[in-house]
Amino acid sequence: MKIALCNEVLRNMEFAAQCDYAAALGYDGLEVAPFTLSDEPHLLSAEKRAALRRAATDAGIAVTGLHWLLVAPAGLSLNGPDAALRQRTRDVMLRLVELCAELGGTVLVHGSPGQRSVAEGDDKGAAWERARESFAAVAEAASRAGVTYCIEPLSRRETNFINTVEEAARMVRAVGHESFRTMIDTSAASSSESGSVAALLDRWLPSGLIAHVQVNDRNRRGPGEGSDRFGPVFAALQRHGYDRVVAVEPFVYEPDGRACAARSVGYVRGVLEGLSCAR
Repeated sequence: MKIALCNEVLRNMEFAAQCDYAAALGYDGLEVAPFTLSDEPHLLSAEKRAALRRAATDAGIAVTGLHWLLVAPAGLSLNGPDAALRQRTRDVMLRLVELCAELGGTVLVHGSPGQRSVAEGDDKGAAWERARESFAAVAEAASRAGVTYCIEPLSRRETNFINTVEEAARMVRAVGHESFRTMIDTSAASSSESGSVAALLDRWLPSGLIAHVQVNDRNRRGPGEGSDRFGPVFAALQRHGYDRVVAVEPFVYEPDGRACAARSVGYVRGVLEGLSCAR
């Protein structure tokens, strides 16, 4: 498996410098939040996209994918009742699929809680169907681009729409396309799921519906910066032959982004080394 860093941790640095720093720390890739690139990341020019990919290549690191997709441009809604706004949002999603592929990424993670929450008074069943229609269209585009689009279960404190892997799996099955899957974020899972994250992986990895994993402590800091222990998590991934990307995604950077990135990869690499020595 490959270890990536979610690039907003280093958002105060130029992108080329992010690539250089992450590579020097021992990350295999960067998972890019599009809003860190532009206020309209879906409209980046071909020249800018090529420059971003070249920066990663020059640093010896990959752009593994995109996440936090709908922060920019502002005002988007995946499943609200406004048909014109949904179409605008769908257009952004489709362009981000293209951006991911052109940067060399293989996976997009649809978190964006504020842009998918069901508004008070809206019908949840109707919102579900509107989201399914959008995801179905994006799945077709993802297939053509050779990438996988994942709906991310998020905690109830963040959104009221798709909070558990079970709910996400229901959406994946309703869309019914191999390029649309779900994923597990360990912090969100610690808040929304019953049982341990390792048990969750044991249950769902065999289903083939899990295409990505993000690691962070339930306190929203990096792995190793809280009470959660990730040895069982990585052991479960290895047990099921998971060979995709694991992305480090802290939301609280202590003492700062650079230190958080360094501490996180050291911890993760240490866990993996310990598991290797135990075999």
